[in-house]
Amino acid sequence: MQYRIEGTPLPVVICNVEPGETLITEKGAMSWMSPNMKMETNAGGFGKALGRMFSGESIFLNRYSAQGGPGEIAFATSFPGSIKAYDIAPGREIVAQKSSFLASEAGVELSVFFQKKIGSGLFGGEGFIMQKLSGHGTAFLEIDGSVVEYELGPGQSIIVDTGYLAAMDATCSMEIVTVPGLKNMVFGGEGVFNTVIHGPGKILLQTMPINSVAGALIPYLPTGN
Repeated sequence: MQYRIEGTPLPVVICNVEPGETLITEKGAMSWMSPNMKMETNAGGFGKALGRMFSGESIFLNRYSAQGGPGEIAFATSFPGSIKAYDIAPGREIVAQKSSFLASEAGVELSVFFQKKIGSGLFGGEGFIMQKLSGHGTAFLEIDGSVVEYELGPGQSIIVDTGYLAAMDATCSMEIVTVPGLKNMVFGGEGVFNTVIHGPGKILLQTMPINSVAGALIPYLPTGN
């Protein structure tokens, strides 16, 4: 498979696939395709379907295959941002926020990922239930806004406002901590909790989380009488 990413601020990834090659995606992600691309919808097994349902994603995945010759298919973002291509392989698994998966080659496996620490589960928001991408192949992630990458070494960490973490290497770990000081919590305007990500591994941060945008727009929306 060959691909190119075009457009801003609403990018699209255009994939050129060889006969027999297959791409998988969540429902509704396909934007356009050549007539010889065949779609098949399946759940990929009861356990995997149950995990996607629990994480708030669709139970079913769409599989697109080129029939009788090379084909073309495009997947566009649903929000202003970026598309990041990531090569998944054994030892190069990633954990991503549940809404960031756009499409991948068929060799990539999706599974639900839970944080081990109870604090992350209770207060982590988007960080609580995430998706793990494993297997082998190229995956495309949808990033809200621009993407900023950091490489954390062993023992290194970074504090991130919840929602700004788009993805991280599976070698990284995260925990939710409270903002120190009661006055900071009440008057700081940064919320009560932060996410701490520990290395080693690469992390992808997004500059415009959709939940932050929605919160900023609420005061300007008309209210019913």
